[in-house]
Amino acid sequence: MIHFREMTPADADDVAAVEKASFDVPWTREMFWREVQNELTYYLLALDDENVVGYAGTWILSDEAQIMNFAILPSYRGKKIGRMMMARLIDDVKKRGAEKMTLEVRPSNKAAISLYTSFGFKDCGRRPHYYCDNGEDAIIMWNMKL
Repeated sequence: MIHFREMTPADADDVAAVEKASFDVPWTREMFWREVQNELTYYLLALDDENVVGYAGTWILSDEAQIMNFAILPSYRGKKIGRMMMARLIDDVKKRGAEKMTLEVRPSNKAAISLYTSFGFKDCGRRPHYYCDNGEDAIIMWNMKL
């Protein structure tokens, strides 16, 4: 059964494994280890029993939360885990004072765009050549009323 909890530094290896399975240019274990120790970040894990199958990371500055990372293991995609994790993430950042949220997403990532749109995010602009692996632009999305 899928459940959620906040990430700790001890989870960095497992989160890095999900990252590596999900992205062509993955963050390292050390990057996640540092991120989770920052008082401005909040990382949520999705677990199947005790196995990390997904994560979402945010920076929370004043009343804004910015999603930095969001990934689900390929073998767990299509099972509504992303939807459950996004709902939980929004609830958690609201409890930490966030009133709005932003993120960047690849225009080619139709599944993610559909998920974010279903949670009230709107396309608010582009970051040209944002992704270093292929130069793809990023869509900037905002939800101004969590």
